[in-house]
Amino acid sequence: MKQRVLVTRQVFPEIVEALRARFDVEHNDDDRPWPTDELARRAADKQGVLASVMDRIDETVLAAAPGLKVVSNIAVGTNNVDIPACTKRGIRVTNTPGVLDDTTADLTWALLMAAARRIAEGDAQVRRGDWKLAFAMQSPLGTDVHHATLGIIGMGRIGQAIAKRATGFDMRVLYNNRGRIPESDELRLNATWVERDRLLAESDFVVVMVPYSPAVHHLIGAAEIARMKPTAILVNTARGGVVDDAALVDALKARRIAGAGLDVFEGEPKLNPGYLGLPNAVLTPHIGSATRATRMRMCETAVANLSAALEGRTPPDLVNKELA
Repeated sequence: MKQRVLVTRQVFPEIVEALRARFDVEHNDDDRPWPTDELARRAADKQGVLASVMDRIDETVLAAAPGLKVVSNIAVGTNNVDIPACTKRGIRVTNTPGVLDDTTADLTWALLMAAARRIAEGDAQVRRGDWKLAFAMQSPLGTDVHHATLGIIGMGRIGQAIAKRATGFDMRVLYNNRGRIPESDELRLNATWVERDRLLAESDFVVVMVPYSPAVHHLIGAAEIARMKPTAILVNTARGGVVDDAALVDALKARRIAGAGLDVFEGEPKLNPGYLGLPNAVLTPHIGSATRATRMRMCETAVANLSAALEGRTPPDLVNKELA
């Protein structure tokens, strides 16, 4: 008998076909997120789960699936999976690192530049029919990106990809990380490690690029925003919860900082309704990796990890490495 695999969210037809060539597959084809009890029920007789970052694989799900061998996450982050509980049960957890770095960095820059040059406000003005002068000297005035200071909190692969793009704008790059990156990478990226408070105070653009964990919940809150320049722009393409949305809404309303570009939110797809009335916030629906090529590579990587685990091999992107 083929081993059974649960695909929790809608993926590309080619991916489902590739899985069905090896496994007995149940696929959530309508892309409706299953509540925990339904997810647990469907996972009960499965050996593998191909999950999205929005699927919570917790004790309830794991207890219902005694035959589970692998949870393959179609994402870099794994904060949706209870990794210690999986490890205790001998369930391998995998992710998809590396394949989405450049695509997410591109989206980060799109948000940064859109907020800096007030693209969303200009677009809305044109669409409303409020563009009355062909050239208005003082409307809408944005912020220069070139020669500015970029501060990056979190200098992993994606953070470094963001920093690499800053060289084309002749920017000064500051970064804060749990540890310094190798000196050769600092030189390559023209990046300087500084304490977080200094980064917040000196940066014209602050980009948050840390993986979510309880330790970094509300890493950027009211106190941190207060340290930023009133002309600064905050960009978050990491995870919702890293930034305190309520504090950021208040700061944007009061113009304590100039703007924000956000791809992730607390409690998404719901978001703080205060964002909706803010012209100085550019909002996108968690699309950092959303190009066809990148999402396909993410799915292919997740399938390769899942297949390796179910076939008795060590997955290439094993998170709980003690199960190698």
